[in-house]
Amino acid sequence: MMLMKSLDRLEEALDMETAALMARDLSNLEEFNRRKSQSLLEISRIVRTSEIHALDQRATKRLQDLQVKIEANQDVLRRHMQAVQEVASIISNAIQHAESDSTYSVHMNKAGFGA
Repeated sequence: MMLMKSLDRLEEALDMETAALMARDLSNLEEFNRRKSQSLLEISRIVRTSEIHALDQRATKRLQDLQVKIEANQDVLRRHMQAVQEVASIISNAIQHAESDSTYSVHMNKAGFGA
């Protein structure tokens, strides 16, 4: 069944991406994203052309299991994005602090107002 093969590919991409994120290996994120997008496109085409309400119990269970994996993947991605936002905020604050401290002291020293 084509649906099951597409689900296999999506599940494999999710598993690999989640494992890579947990290992802090960000080198293949673009490839994982491409594979997930391709799998989702395949699945959406299959679903549009078939009777989705007529899925057998095995396919329904498979979709439920996949939903759990997708939610786990989302959780790991969400945590990484929050970490990136926190680091970006720290860097931005440090840059702003450095610029505000040095701007006045540099100008004042050049004008002869410094020590």
